[in-house]
Amino acid sequence: MNAAAHPRIARDPGIMMGKPVIAGTRVPVETIVRQFAASADMAWVLKGFPDLTEADVRAALAYAAEAVAAE
Repeated sequence: MNAAAHPRIARDPGIMMGKPVIAGTRVPVETIVRQFAASADMAWVLKGFPDLTEADVRAALAYAAEAVAAE
């Protein structure tokens, strides 16, 4: 996947075992996607992860969509 296309997403083997996270945090993209799968909405996710912005959450969802499309 093109990392430049997702500047808000980072992967580092030393952070969360290399899983994609929101850059500058330890919040995995997977966690955000699972929140929405469990019927959370944007307000709920932002309340639960106050360090994130709406743009961060949208970037995580876009990254996840691209990852699934690549399979």
